[in-house]
Amino acid sequence: MDRDQSFEEPTSTPLQLAAEQGHLQEVQRLLFESIEQPNEEPRGYYGKTALQAASANGHLEVVEILINAGADLNAKGGNNGGKTALVLASGAGHIPIVKKLVSAGANINISPYRYYGRTALQAAAEGGHEDLVLWLLGQGADVNAPPAKVDGRTALQAAAFSGNVRIVQILLERNARVNEPPVRYKGLTALQAAAYQGHCKVVEQLIQAGADVNTDGAGLNGYTALSAAAEGGHLEIVQTLLDAGANVSALSGNQKRTARQIALARGHVGIGRICNGYLHSQMRMKTGDKRSHLESQVVSETQESPFN
Repeated sequence: MDRDQSFEEPTSTPLQLAAEQGHLQEVQRLLFESIEQPNEEPRGYYGKTALQAASANGHLEVVEILINAGADLNAKGGNNGGKTALVLASGAGHIPIVKKLVSAGANINISPYRYYGRTALQAAAEGGHEDLVLWLLGQGADVNAPPAKVDGRTALQAAAFSGNVRIVQILLERNARVNEPPVRYKGLTALQAAAYQGHCKVVEQLIQAGADVNTDGAGLNGYTALSAAAEGGHLEIVQTLLDAGANVSALSGNQKRTARQIALARGHVGIGRICNGYLHSQMRMKTGDKRSHLESQVVSETQESPFN
């Protein structure tokens, strides 16, 4: 055994490990013999309570036993997201467990943990679980619940990041705020999230719903939607955003670069050419030049170099 490993604190108690693995009889034995209490705190960065471990892994019978034994329904998990049992079950799409937890009194709108946290609805939207999203909304889940301070997402931002067109539509129909600003650290608007991930249909969907194509990125190295698409090499989305009025001259990120500069730095020469064509077209329109955008783009392509 590695010497360092021999001194490591175990990341799970026996009950937490049995709950995670769905060992029903072992869970019953540990509880019946009072070897361990159901609310032993999670250990380590990724730690989970017994109820959280069972909920995350879909073990309904274990969940029921732990609830009957007095497990804390709303306990926070380890520092990696601090997710409750309900949030973990929602993110994994375990509908029977979600329903059991809610019926037992789990808080459906508990605030997300500061670091990487999610509400139940945000987790379900992020995981692409349409039926669960609908059920949670029917139970009163807040469609516009504030996101976590670090790497947080509203339900709509989470769905847009995952690219689920149907869930995005459901949330918009329930009055999700399409222009909710990004959190300062690792945040994205819904449109920026979809653009960054390359989800063209969601980008179009959000623009039709009134998404601002020129919203600034997050305070720490954030990108506009156009710059996010340029970074990812998503040419069709770049074209869609420019057609919708995205500012080709806007500066993004800590280095304050344009979408064209970001694209060329990543080797996306075609996107650089498109951005350059729009820039030339805008300049000519300002000076009264009536040449078509297509003509100006052809001119720009003959002049463009990835080393400019």
